[in-house]
Amino acid sequence: MLRSTLSKTLSRTQIPLVGSARSATTVASDIFKPLKYGGKYTVTLIPGDGIGAEVTESVKTIFKADNVPIEWEQVDVTGVGSSEEGFRESVQSLKRNKVGLKGILFTPVERSGHSSFNVALRQELDIFASLVLIKNIPGIHTRHDGIDMCLIRENTEGEYSGLEHQSVPGVVESLKIITKYKSERISRFAFEFALKNNRKKVTVVHKANIMKLADGLFRRTVQDMGKEYPHITTNDMIVDNASMQAVSYPQQFDVLVLPNLYGSILSNIGAGLVGGPGLIPGCNIGTEVAVFEPGCRHVGLDIKGRNQANPTALLLSGSMMLRHLGLDDHADRITKAVYSVLADGKIRTPDLKGTNTTSEFTKAILDKMEAQL
Repeated sequence: MLRSTLSKTLSRTQIPLVGSARSATTVASDIFKPLKYGGKYTVTLIPGDGIGAEVTESVKTIFKADNVPIEWEQVDVTGVGSSEEGFRESVQSLKRNKVGLKGILFTPVERSGHSSFNVALRQELDIFASLVLIKNIPGIHTRHDGIDMCLIRENTEGEYSGLEHQSVPGVVESLKIITKYKSERISRFAFEFALKNNRKKVTVVHKANIMKLADGLFRRTVQDMGKEYPHITTNDMIVDNASMQAVSYPQQFDVLVLPNLYGSILSNIGAGLVGGPGLIPGCNIGTEVAVFEPGCRHVGLDIKGRNQANPTALLLSGSMMLRHLGLDDHADRITKAVYSVLADGKIRTPDLKGTNTTSEFTKAILDKMEAQL
């Protein structure tokens, strides 16, 4: 597959983009200069909660079988209990290594005062752009065909700013923060992505009819940025309409750029359209750090330890990471094997209406890789 080119954002920060071959697993080269010793890259590995340990083990097994030149620096941080020390360790590890592979960390709803470690990690390291690829996979039959869209979500502000307080008993204020600087940054990322990947349209999703200042600023900033890219069509859509359009006519979408909350909602809708969260790869790109994780942030606590999890999303995210590191040959073999197993349809985990285990799915991929030799 073609190596993607590099572009520059505001303040000359380089961005890795998905490759022009429009694969679900292509991200640019090692622009952050990740640590490499003795011919191997050191990569931060955060298994996460729920099914994290099981799908991470699948990735480690497959990478080892293919002799991928990676040394894992594993950090076992969790959102289930109090793990501030583990969180700080993961931040320091990512600052050193510049690249990481991550499962999803649990965020409890009931316990007050507990911030999301997923959100905190993005804010701490300024990992501002979430890239989620929604594309039909051969062998996975769904209601819609011809889906090929990319969601680009601003990762560090909006409704996820974490600024809430109770003014008086029974009255809570939650602040949604939208800034021109961060809106411009994510807009530039979206249009450069579209330009370098032969995408023709960027749709800004918003609720500016109600939140006229906050979403109005985001919408206007994306539209203004679009004027610098005259060969790319720019349009806008209100988030509730976009949600309906996504389930009725998803083929109309190409690149969508969204504030934080809307990006979370639309990425989950998109996952449902093409087979579920177990299939969706993603990455998070910052000014100095890239973290690769499943595009839909489902923890899977209900199936933890049952050997039922689908490792596809993390495997494809890992393949995106390999392309980011310039290890295209390894990424090609692994993704080809994953897609081949899915296309055959003989080995399926329960989320795909099958009865096979995570271990059996992993072995099927290893068999396909061996057959490629």
